[in-house]
Amino acid sequence: MTKTEIAKAFSNGEFEKTNKFISDTAVWTVVEEDTFIGKQAIIDNCEQVGSYFKSVTTNFKTLNIIADGNKVVINGTAEFLRDNKRVSFVSACDVYEFNEKSEIQKITSYCIQSK
Repeated sequence: MTKTEIAKAFSNGEFEKTNKFISDTAVWTVVEEDTFIGKQAIIDNCEQVGSYFKSVTTNFKTLNIIADGNKVVINGTAEFLRDNKRVSFVSACDVYEFNEKSEIQKITSYCIQSK
């Protein structure tokens, strides 16, 4: 997978595809919410988020992808439905930084929940 494909899969909740591309020392900061330090902490959080995704219908839309060197930025939206009713809607931007082995070293996520 390319860096862009890895980043897009992670942003779209396809976490299993990305696990092997996460550095052991990676850090994922969800701004104003939480920080996950190390590959295992990131995978554990992804499993929790993935369980939620399985409990709802998800509609991810990628709006923009910007890639430059070891950085990839993805912004888009996520709509979550249960019984055809909107549970939540999020506008998000994820900034990925890769190391020299093309592994995710740092993720900064900005998530804005609509009211």
